[in-house]
Amino acid sequence: MRFRNIAAFGVALVVGALCGSLAGPRPALAVAREIIELQRDVTTLLQGQKDLSTQLTQDHTVMRTLLEQSNDTVGRLNGTMNGLQKSVQDVQANSGARLDTMSTQVQGLSDNLEEIKSRLGRLNQQLVDLQNNVQSLDAKISGGMAPSTTPTSTGPTGSSALPASGGGSVGSSPSGPPPSADTLYSNGLRDITSGKYDLARSEFEDYLKYYGDTDLASNAQFYLGEIAYSQRQYQQSVSEYDKVLTNYPKSFKLAPARLKKGMALLEMGQKSQAIKELREVVKRYPGTEEERRARAKLKELGVAATAA
Repeated sequence: MRFRNIAAFGVALVVGALCGSLAGPRPALAVAREIIELQRDVTTLLQGQKDLSTQLTQDHTVMRTLLEQSNDTVGRLNGTMNGLQKSVQDVQANSGARLDTMSTQVQGLSDNLEEIKSRLGRLNQQLVDLQNNVQSLDAKISGGMAPSTTPTSTGPTGSSALPASGGGSVGSSPSGPPPSADTLYSNGLRDITSGKYDLARSEFEDYLKYYGDTDLASNAQFYLGEIAYSQRQYQQSVSEYDKVLTNYPKSFKLAPARLKKGMALLEMGQKSQAIKELREVVKRYPGTEEERRARAKLKELGVAATAA
């Protein structure tokens, strides 16, 4: 539009010059020269307008190409971001299960260490008792008395042997006595930490069957809940954790049992009951790792750690 106005202005100048030449007594040669110059200027203006129009068309084409390339790049970036978001969601979904599995394994290793310490203590006591018996035998032999209180048995080669222990050998016969408490519990811990859940369940059930009144019975009951939770049998795990809370009120597994019960209820969609259990963990077991995990889960659920 601007160049059209310039062209029109040039034409107006030409017309004005013509009119002036007609109105005044100027020489014809001078008028013709001015007309030629004006025509040249108009031609130059028209060519400039054409060149500028061509340049604008080219610039518009380049801008449209760049815009299309930008749109393609944005589209690819959106696709990449969607893929990354899906990957993050998958990692978040799987991290909870891995964390629970690692927690179960750490619990098993910790209890295994405690069991080893307990067994070392018992072995040390047995060693002390054995030393006392040897000293007593030595004293009786030194005094010329036969050790009548300690019967000996003669082996197949005729040599004397110490008396057999009260427990039978493990697996000596199908109808023989069950494995010892230490054997069952240690095997159960070993199998649960290595992911052999069905075998570990059988061993802990046998432990509760034969040694349900021992100090480690609550641990065996807790691990039955952990096995069910790891196998996504959440209703069964809640039942097993409840047995820990009900049958073993002095167990040090109360806090983890209540926490895992709340987690299992969440997996079952029973959010209100789960929140209640998690708040009980915060209330009953302050300063523990279970309290920290319960608070974190309640915060994730968007609820307060304590009831209003």
